[in-house]
Amino acid sequence: MQDEQLEILDFLRRYPPFQELPEETLHVVAQSVDVRYFKAGARILEFGEEALAWYVVRSGAVEVFRRNGTLYNRLTEGGYFGEFGLLHRKQVRFPAAALEDTLVYLIPEPVFTDLFENNEQFADLVEVEDRTRLRQVVSRREDANQLMSATVDVLISREPVMLGRGSTAMDAARCMTDEGVSSLLIVDEPDAASSTPSMVGIITDRDIRVRLVSQGLNYDTPVTDIMSSELVWVEHNQLVFEAMLQMLRNNVHHLPVLKNHRPIGVVALSDIIRYESRNSLFVVSSIFRQHSVDELAALTADVHACFARMVTEDASSRMIGSAMAVIGRSFKQRLLELAEEHLGPPPVPYCFLALGSMARQEQLIVTDQDNALVLDNSFDPARHDDYFKSLAAFVSDGLARCGYTYCTGGVMATNAKWRQPLREWERYFTDWIEKPTPESLLNSGIFFDLDGVWGKTEWIDGLRRLISRKAKGNSRFLACMARNALLRTPPLGFFKDFVVESDGRHSRAINLKRRGTAPLADLIRVHSLAVGSVALNSFERLRDIIEADILPRGRGQDLHDALEFVSMVRIRNQAGDLAVGNEPDNSIEPESLSDFERKSLRDAFLILSNAQKYLKFRYQPGRSA
Repeated sequence: MQDEQLEILDFLRRYPPFQELPEETLHVVAQSVDVRYFKAGARILEFGEEALAWYVVRSGAVEVFRRNGTLYNRLTEGGYFGEFGLLHRKQVRFPAAALEDTLVYLIPEPVFTDLFENNEQFADLVEVEDRTRLRQVVSRREDANQLMSATVDVLISREPVMLGRGSTAMDAARCMTDEGVSSLLIVDEPDAASSTPSMVGIITDRDIRVRLVSQGLNYDTPVTDIMSSELVWVEHNQLVFEAMLQMLRNNVHHLPVLKNHRPIGVVALSDIIRYESRNSLFVVSSIFRQHSVDELAALTADVHACFARMVTEDASSRMIGSAMAVIGRSFKQRLLELAEEHLGPPPVPYCFLALGSMARQEQLIVTDQDNALVLDNSFDPARHDDYFKSLAAFVSDGLARCGYTYCTGGVMATNAKWRQPLREWERYFTDWIEKPTPESLLNSGIFFDLDGVWGKTEWIDGLRRLISRKAKGNSRFLACMARNALLRTPPLGFFKDFVVESDGRHSRAINLKRRGTAPLADLIRVHSLAVGSVALNSFERLRDIIEADILPRGRGQDLHDALEFVSMVRIRNQAGDLAVGNEPDNSIEPESLSDFERKSLRDAFLILSNAQKYLKFRYQPGRSA
């Protein structure tokens, strides 16, 4: 291989999708490459011309355009283009031009086709358009959700405690007491050729009770006389469900866990019960059994464990967001029950509101409390407000104890402005829609995601219908909301690379809530108001938007996939923080992601960027929406 081809080979090894190819295949590709240079402004591909090669940017920058001339993508070193034409009738579908002096590698069509046909991972990575790739990523997650599987190794919390076969029952009892365990693995002395001991049995605290004490045997009895020698074990990568079946089938409560024939832990029946207790339904039922704020606050660890479990089981962002919202809602309901026990019955009927992500059922583990009170129209501040002020303080302080931090913007029922009779809320919402101001637009973005969690929840259905009726077709209000939804933009630079910023403990990070999920929820809310949807969840709103057919074909699904992917990166990041004992947050450093994840995240941000451009175009004052 010549020096130039070696240089090409070294370049390809550094970039996806070539990184996944076998070395011999990479040699074939490198030997087939043709090198071309294009001056800045030169056309590289024209629409409709014969597609003869796949293009990889070696240096410089390339712009790829849609058929109508709008910019589709901007690529730099390592980027590639031309695959769409090669895979569809061998005609160029996306024209391209050099943005600056550019060197590209041309991989001939037969070589590209061979790679595509014979390398599944390569095909998955390059297949057609960015949004197709993102759709595949999200689809795989959705398919995986059906399995909801967790493996046994998630139950292991420590190394197994082992004892030599020459030990006595007394030695075993002392060892179990010192180590705080309910079982011991009994092993031979380590093999001279290997440090791995050989398991010969297992002894549990029950064996000591049943086989030693109740039989009146001496404490010097050899441990081998009372251990179970017919071992039943599981491999570390078997499902928790399979481990449970093993216990039932063999009537045992402890299972050694093996990896590469070596014991790495022991799983007890209590571990499985504890794991199941992290189920969101179990956590919710626990909340309603607590009798004080202190007892509720003690459940915070269970909430975190439930969140981590759902991430481990590949649950979707919608499932996790809904479960966390139900848990948060349950905390509010139980706190309100306790508040009424403490303060007495309310002087007038009321409804306690959840706002923002909890109302949308998109709540995660890092969240503050947005809430409000809707009071009966007979409410008299002089006679009744002391009660509701105390009730709001009890709930807000209780939520803070349970991990839901106070809203720094004061959107809480403790604020007298957000503790109003029903008719005042109707006036608020009407004014915000008919006479929008910068402040009321911010309020609309928070309060129009509202759900009743306690009391007269039927009032809230009426408020939502009022919002839907007045906002739909109000082009001035929708245009103002659209402008507001453009204030937070995705973190992409001129070359579509990530724009990072200092955030908390991170020096080069992206805040995935501020720059990703929040602007996505904002623009989806505008479209949902335009079509008169009364749905709360962003995915449900998207369903209504798609049915109303107000977006270009395929763009609704793109938004669904972008929201799902960005949400899951944010969720996994928070679960990772919890696992290592860090305070979870919404920021992620792109360098911590794999190449594939970075590429998919960039795809999602591109979809958001394009959706914001469409939002600006569609909603203009005086223009029918």
